[in-house]
Amino acid sequence: MDIRDALPYDKPALRDVARRSLEASYPLDPTTITAAVDEWYAKETLDERVQQDKQLLLVAEQNEQVVGFADAEQTGESTAELYWLHVDPAYRTESYGERLFEKVRATFENRGVPNLLGRVLAVNTAGGGFYERHGMEKVGEETVDIDGTSYAQEIYAEGDTDAEALHVDGTTVYIDHTATESGSLGQFHLVYAEEDGEHYGYWCAKCESLANAMDAMGRIQCDGCGNTRKPTRWDAAYL
Repeated sequence: MDIRDALPYDKPALRDVARRSLEASYPLDPTTITAAVDEWYAKETLDERVQQDKQLLLVAEQNEQVVGFADAEQTGESTAELYWLHVDPAYRTESYGERLFEKVRATFENRGVPNLLGRVLAVNTAGGGFYERHGMEKVGEETVDIDGTSYAQEIYAEGDTDAEALHVDGTTVYIDHTATESGSLGQFHLVYAEEDGEHYGYWCAKCESLANAMDAMGRIQCDGCGNTRKPTRWDAAYL
């Protein structure tokens, strides 16, 4: 098995693997899956991601056939997110997923990015188990909308979190300084209702305030300084 950087000509294979992986892993309507794959892996989108320095798109090959891929991005100064880890269902009894995951983690560590986050829909229990087997733990939940339907999404992180208590309207919430995401003016830190609990919102590092408002496009925006959280793809789906 070979693991290499994805190239523009891999687009048809990536779309095919993603479609089969989603169909095997999620109780989603086939039309929804097709629309998602068409949006996330359109030629222009793939070309853009291959060329960006903070993106990491790796493919696993067996006899020159793409059988899996990992799609990740550096989203903060010290944080990266694994958006997708897909393996063709016909090859899931082998170690392709594990090898891709370890390559993603090692690549970001070599870049000086020590914290890796992963997101997975709660209905994909095997995906959560995969993260846990690789030393990650569930640190929160949020809700995502997919084709008009709301789904619970679990957030996983590596090791212990560095949580700072914050008192808001008589309630204690916790800022996780190891979990950051990019914004238009500065970083956002994830905030949880409990130290190990449900996702509460975001802390804007630009003006040091909570940022839970949404703009007209449904993106998180800080009322204090206008910092806007950049959108991310919704899920990583290994199994």
